[in-house]
Amino acid sequence: MKSGRIIKVSGPLVIAEGMEEASVYDVVEVSEKKLIGEIIEMRGDQASIQVYEETTGIGPGDVVTTTGFPLSVELGPGLIEQMFDGIQRPLEVLKEETGDFLKRGASVKSLNREKKWDFKPAVKVGDEVSEGDILGTVQETPVILHKIMVPAGTKGKVTDIKEGSFTVEETVAVLKDNDQKIKLNMIQKWPVRRGRRIKKKIDPDTPLVTGQRVIDTFFPITKGGTAAIPGPFGSGKTVVQHQLAKWADAEIVVYVGCGERGNEMTDVLMEFPELIDAKTGESIMKRTVLIANTSNMPVAAREASIYTGITISEYYRDMGYSVAMMADSTSRWAEALREMSGRLEEMPGDEGYPAYLASRIADFYERAGRVVCLGSDDREGALSVIGAVSPPGGDISEPVTQSTLRIVKIFWKLDYDLSYKRHFPAINWLDSYSLYQDKMDSYFDENIGENFSKNRIRAMSLLQEETALQEIVRLVGKDSLSEQDQLKLEISKSIREDFLQQNAFHDTDTYCSPQKQYRMLDVILHFYDESLKALDRGVYLNEIEDLPVRERISRMKNISEENLQEFDDIISEINGAEMDMDAAPPDKDVLTPEDAAELNELNDQKKLADTKALLKQMKGEGVDA
Repeated sequence: MKSGRIIKVSGPLVIAEGMEEASVYDVVEVSEKKLIGEIIEMRGDQASIQVYEETTGIGPGDVVTTTGFPLSVELGPGLIEQMFDGIQRPLEVLKEETGDFLKRGASVKSLNREKKWDFKPAVKVGDEVSEGDILGTVQETPVILHKIMVPAGTKGKVTDIKEGSFTVEETVAVLKDNDQKIKLNMIQKWPVRRGRRIKKKIDPDTPLVTGQRVIDTFFPITKGGTAAIPGPFGSGKTVVQHQLAKWADAEIVVYVGCGERGNEMTDVLMEFPELIDAKTGESIMKRTVLIANTSNMPVAAREASIYTGITISEYYRDMGYSVAMMADSTSRWAEALREMSGRLEEMPGDEGYPAYLASRIADFYERAGRVVCLGSDDREGALSVIGAVSPPGGDISEPVTQSTLRIVKIFWKLDYDLSYKRHFPAINWLDSYSLYQDKMDSYFDENIGENFSKNRIRAMSLLQEETALQEIVRLVGKDSLSEQDQLKLEISKSIREDFLQQNAFHDTDTYCSPQKQYRMLDVILHFYDESLKALDRGVYLNEIEDLPVRERISRMKNISEENLQEFDDIISEINGAEMDMDAAPPDKDVLTPEDAAELNELNDQKKLADTKALLKQMKGEGVDA
């Protein structure tokens, strides 16, 4: 290992000379404390190093030693259920080593070297294997079967394959390639800034069901898709991310807290172990990896945390799993880039962000996708990436949001006005969009209900018309509208409050299956159709609004997934209410022309009598008529 000397310290940026044999992205150890750093720029023999720990007390003259390897993560059994920091140090192990407060320079292994795993071989002696082929399996958790794959750049004939309990460092297979003997264990290392190799990307055409009605019905995401959630402070980004992590139809969840408040990561640690996955009956933590780089941790490690998270995600994708990665939030990552760029004295771009911001964001999101993995079995895997963005003041025209929107295909815009009205999730249905919509319409029509997309289009049309009608109401009042338009306002309100609003903390409403979503929207639109028919028959709008079935419609979000037949009862009650309105009382009967003429004559006679009485009264009081 080659060493150099520090000549300048500027916060997390350290400049060292005598590093001519080092390379960009090499990991280095800074000073005698062995702080972990990464070379991000080389100028001659001077290396600019971003240090992932606090640099207080470090000064010129201190030694910097390069390891000669890029920043990498350890991949193998034992990742699930763990909580790592931004550079993949397990926080639970660090606590045991250093106490509640992390000490600088603390170094622990990412994977447990002592725990034994039951390895079951998937190949036999004499088989030819190459990169990506599965050597064997380990039951990592009750719900995740960990597949031990042949590492990158390795191939050969199996000369020995073992079965039994082994640590991750013990040899489980031996290959022979051109007289070279290759021993393989259960650990792989992979540089975080380089995407893992695949055979090819394929079209994402299967939805990633999230259980959130506004997302699945109106702005769906696919397995292998990318989405952005921009929104100002307090609009509910983190809760939406938590909901997606809890309920998304993914086999593996990787949640990265990048620069977020520590209490939010505490919420995740407290909630996730208690949540039971409906499919498996096990805790959600049995399929979750957490990476925490909170706002009080060194800023440089924020960038590393994003890459650590997506590399672990790619590893499980390569096993053939559907993986969902939540990044909360990429704005903090961009702020770290801006700070390091400023300390490097680089030419700033928009709002001080580095000129390469857009390309870094593109590189990150392009690692998502549905792919054919390496290996002889052509297994398919998917990696979906959902990134929260925190634009200052909610201004989505700022560089991070705009650079993100140019890459991702889904825009879930969180609206502060909606959150202020306590409408959650506060996703604005007029400004958001999904470029996967056409594919998902076809899928839902075929697999959920033939009118799924038709109902969605009608509901969205009503919500758009509501916006125009509300402008008229604000100017001249609701009574100026026809009863048909007033009914549109009522139905739009029902779509907003009874369908789009969803309580993340309610036992039943927190998750809603696509089947239930379809039935809910179908009930609301059926009520609308029957109400229009009733208006045409002369029924008054206030009678429709007072129907008892409306209360059942407003409470249908509390119907459990096991009792979806209750929607049939609501439909029957709507049809029954229609029959009751047909039997209207006499004063609601439609008048014949003869009855109308007689009624008009009676009204005229009454007006004449009232006028005569008024004149007589005025004369009696001495008033000149």
